[in-house]
Amino acid sequence: MPPRPFAIHVSDDVLSDLRDRLERTRWPEQFADAGWDYGANFDYVRELCDYWRTGYDWRVHEERLNRHPGFFCEVDGVDIHFWHVRGKGPSPFPLMLIHGWPGSIVEFDGLIERLTDPAAYGGRAEDAFDLVIPSLPGFGFGGKPRERGWGISRIGAAFNTLMTRELGYSRYGVQGGDWGGIISAKMASAHADAIAGAHLNFLMAPPPLQPSEADRAAIVARDAFQAAETGYSNVQSTKPDSLTLAQTDSPAGLAAWILEKFHAWSDHGGAVEEVFSKDTLLTNLMFYWAPNSVASAARIYYEARRDGPGFMYPKPQTPTGVAVFPAEPWRVPRTWAEQRVNVTRWTELPRGGHFAALEQPELLGEEIVVFFRTVR
Repeated sequence: MPPRPFAIHVSDDVLSDLRDRLERTRWPEQFADAGWDYGANFDYVRELCDYWRTGYDWRVHEERLNRHPGFFCEVDGVDIHFWHVRGKGPSPFPLMLIHGWPGSIVEFDGLIERLTDPAAYGGRAEDAFDLVIPSLPGFGFGGKPRERGWGISRIGAAFNTLMTRELGYSRYGVQGGDWGGIISAKMASAHADAIAGAHLNFLMAPPPLQPSEADRAAIVARDAFQAAETGYSNVQSTKPDSLTLAQTDSPAGLAAWILEKFHAWSDHGGAVEEVFSKDTLLTNLMFYWAPNSVASAARIYYEARRDGPGFMYPKPQTPTGVAVFPAEPWRVPRTWAEQRVNVTRWTELPRGGHFAALEQPELLGEEIVVFFRTVR
């Protein structure tokens, strides 16, 4: 079905209900010295929620985000919401940017002009991109899958259909972090005929069968992280609906669940607002709260766990660039990555974490430009 224009709009009733729920939040007690050790720090969550209720102006951000041309396009029975921003240059290269959880297309807002109009940022006009930035099915303001099976393979196939059949790009690139990195790598293998290159700031890769001493140290660190920090993933991949009902009913509960990840996975000295403003954090949260997409977004974990081919696929020959940010908790050694993808560029950046597009748009943008020069 051809794409049709779509602008984000949240009704006054939804905003009024949000403020009412925030005002009536029942807050639990927390140990005075808890910090973030037990999960979300309630003092900070309460501070943010007070601002959400009394100071945050969604209409300002709604208007700003709608400056990007938005569309719906039905693919495989689901309305995919995406931004389609044309580049300013002699021959813009088509590039799909793919987000993850607990992010949204908001993550790429600071990258869009850098990539579509690089000359305005001191770059070269011939490096411009045509950007397609979709919400993952079930996320944000897009359509929600009404049946099982929307794992990595099906999402990748739908995104390839969007790019090739619906938008007419026979050859394009993909880029992503978190689920966006996983889906991009899968697409580079399953749809290699259409994908000229993949750029990742997140990559899942196992250690070699005969690990070195350095590999063994990396394995110990990985296992410790998995044991201490991935409870959210186990819940969302096994019994997501038991949790998301509460988050759908309580904006403070949703904020606690998501903000803890922004605090834990980002590059800062102890305060999340060193890298993200309150408005940035809340605008991302609104992509879960306002369209009531908390539950449908979390189910990607459940579906992906049951999509074996989504994680295990033939190593693609598609040229792949990897940007490694120091505070990325899932970073892997290059030797591990080379078992999974065809690494043609590997860069270790000086700062930044899991939400690289949002934390360090300048650094990530430059890496994207330099890598795709090799495959345009």
